[in-house]
Amino acid sequence: MENYFLPKSLNRIVVPPLKCQGIKTKLVNFIATNVKWRGEGRWIEPFLGSGVVLFNINPKRALVSDTNKYIINFYRDIQDSKIDEKIVKDYLSEMGAKLLKSGEDFYYAIREQFNRNSDNDDSLKILFLNRCCYNGIMRFNSQGKFNVPFGHKPERFRRAYVTKIVNQVSRIRQIIQDRDWKFQVCDWRLTRGC
Repeated sequence: MENYFLPKSLNRIVVPPLKCQGIKTKLVNFIATNVKWRGEGRWIEPFLGSGVVLFNINPKRALVSDTNKYIINFYRDIQDSKIDEKIVKDYLSEMGAKLLKSGEDFYYAIREQFNRNSDNDDSLKILFLNRCCYNGIMRFNSQGKFNVPFGHKPERFRRAYVTKIVNQVSRIRQIIQDRDWKFQVCDWRLTRGC
């Protein structure tokens, strides 16, 4: 029998820190057991989304893209060690305390700041917004502005929830460390590929 990288059965599903519509957490084992691949060459994933398929298939080499630059930048920042567990814990703890104090006014102020600037901490802001907006939806209007309303949970970032997110970041960082993965932004509507 030939030696294949896929198909394989996944015992434990790695859940990424970002949430997206259509996340394939419940489908990733189906995908992994139904794709036949020797593991040679490069895994190509044109629509990364949350990254759940990539992180669970875990190939040595990959080229992944998405039209959402914030998702791509978030994972690049983890890959480049600009974001780690301590940074995420400190940021979400601080932001969570402010959210608890000021509620939805704080959420909307951060959302407005995020939509105005493309500063160095966009990756952390998108994580914060994604985890306290309504239903963890990641949605942008036609001008590219994040427009999801507040999720009405000012107590969202309790210690256990921050720890859960930090553990997700830690697991993703461990996976990415030893891999030859390239993350790129691509607008598939405007091109024939990247």
